[in-house]
Amino acid sequence: MKYLDEYRDEALAKTIVEEIRRIVTKPWVLMEVCGGQTHSIVKYGIDRLLPEGVELVHGPGCPVCVTSLEMIDKALEIARRPEVIFCSFGDMLRVPGSECDLLILKSRGADVRVVYSPIDCLKIARANPDRKVVFFAIGFETTAPANAMAVWQAQKQGLTNFSILVSHVLVPPSISSILQSPLNRVQGFLGPGHVCVVMGYREYEPLSARYKVPIVISGFEPIDILQGTLMTIRQLEAGEAKVENQYPRVVSRDGNKVAQNLINKVFEVGDRKWRGVGSIPKSGYKLRFEFRDHDADRIFDTREIDTKEPEECISGLVLRGVKKPHDCPAFGTICNPEHPLGATMVSAEGACAAYYAYGRHLQEPSLAQAS
Repeated sequence: MKYLDEYRDEALAKTIVEEIRRIVTKPWVLMEVCGGQTHSIVKYGIDRLLPEGVELVHGPGCPVCVTSLEMIDKALEIARRPEVIFCSFGDMLRVPGSECDLLILKSRGADVRVVYSPIDCLKIARANPDRKVVFFAIGFETTAPANAMAVWQAQKQGLTNFSILVSHVLVPPSISSILQSPLNRVQGFLGPGHVCVVMGYREYEPLSARYKVPIVISGFEPIDILQGTLMTIRQLEAGEAKVENQYPRVVSRDGNKVAQNLINKVFEVGDRKWRGVGSIPKSGYKLRFEFRDHDADRIFDTREIDTKEPEECISGLVLRGVKKPHDCPAFGTICNPEHPLGATMVSAEGACAAYYAYGRHLQEPSLAQAS
């Protein structure tokens, strides 16, 4: 545990909490925008350590959770075709579409495979020249370089039977969307450390200046999150609004230029639908025209599918930080990991899954139970 224990040091955590308690003079609402941070907050009870009035709410930081229902249905439509080998990361297999999920489709005979990298799909495509291999390319900017590399290599190698179904989303436009909402309560952000490893944090500076909100790029361990919270509250109490980097051991202002260049070579920015949120302008990646032969959406001509979220599911409000999982009447009852209504209960990074995994459904009654 060398190099890890120091970020989970109990005495240091107590010192930071006491400093937060000392400087706070008014209520503040902060949002973390990464699912990994959400799980650390719930797992270690960080939100319960903070003084009364300092509230942490959970943002759209889980890439599986924000993948639109329409995109899940497109994946199902492609995966059920007999000529297709449909590949995906494992956490996408149980995300419910309108009728079923990829795991159920697999049980019915569809060739759905779990892979650990999009590059694995190139091997599958070479080994199966008579089949069409499709990779479900979801995620924030963090996973975009690997997906871009897979497409770039496929084109260089002449693998015409490999394509990707692109559902990449971008963090800065989602923050802007949250801040523009009339329901917004958020006054400061803990920024996404892993995204900023790739992209840096330059693009967050205009957001902070425009909306006058502090954004502190934070890591994922308890000390990281507490330090990020302290740095954000210091700004709020001083009336400041700027971008700070709590995670310098990993994140730089400019990020990884090599990865960024590869992303820009293969992808371009376009509008994107977010599950439970709706369409956000210029909030996702799509393949550039020169890589159109590897665009599964074009190859399979998947139609725009009319979908409707379960009425009981409030995942959209959870993803925007308006509600918390235990505010949902279905949480922990008709919606649970075995029978999820929405993606926030399925994904390993989902807020609802985190609350359930660490027993919040046993400790805090839902609104329905309280009424």
